[in-house]
Amino acid sequence: MEKKTFGTIVAELRKAKGMTQADLAQKMGITDKAVSKWERDLSYPDIASIPRLAEILGVSVDELMSAEKAGSNKKLSDMEDIISLILRAVGAAMGIAVAVLSILGGLDARTGLAMLGIGLAAIAIDTLGKGEGKDK
Repeated sequence: MEKKTFGTIVAELRKAKGMTQADLAQKMGITDKAVSKWERDLSYPDIASIPRLAEILGVSVDELMSAEKAGSNKKLSDMEDIISLILRAVGAAMGIAVAVLSILGGLDARTGLAMLGIGLAAIAIDTLGKGEGKDK
């Protein structure tokens, strides 16, 4: 099950209570624009106001804070994908370079093995980083 963002949780709880953003804002002593920003994960309430927000929404602070930061997983996932792509590209580039240089006759065995080792190491790092072969 995918976790919801803080803003999604606030919006759902507010709507379940039959409140508008203006109603919640009035009870919190803030503007409805601030509530709108929370619900769109553009900003977050001050830490000192979290207990009051939880009380108004009828949940515990723990329940309210069970969200994950908006986009955090996506950004991390994007970075992991980029690193994986780079590692696989290094592996492929080393293999291609060894093949081409061997055909052209400009590669000694020791250098070829070193290049293939680098390529295999890059692919192994990518594979291990993904946790393949492990129970999740």
